[in-house]
Amino acid sequence: MEQKTGNILCRTVNSVILAGVIVLFIGLYYSVIKAGIPYQDPPLELQIEYAINMGIGDTLVGKGFLIAVCGGVIRLILGLILKKLHRS
Repeated sequence: MEQKTGNILCRTVNSVILAGVIVLFIGLYYSVIKAGIPYQDPPLELQIEYAINMGIGDTLVGKGFLIAVCGGVIRLILGLILKKLHRS
């Protein structure tokens, strides 16, 4: 029963890591593709659009990185705990 529970926990944490990576890539898409390089002398509407897209991109990159790293740390700790339980 312990091994089945550990397997389910590992899959769940792996899903969290994958979700973080997906959010990170969506943020990179917003920052690089949607916002892109700012115009030299843009009208006010384009400045607002650029600022919104850059803000969304920065937020998603930060949150996605944080989710992926936290999931990785939890997965590492979970792996060490499961390894220790299997030894004893």
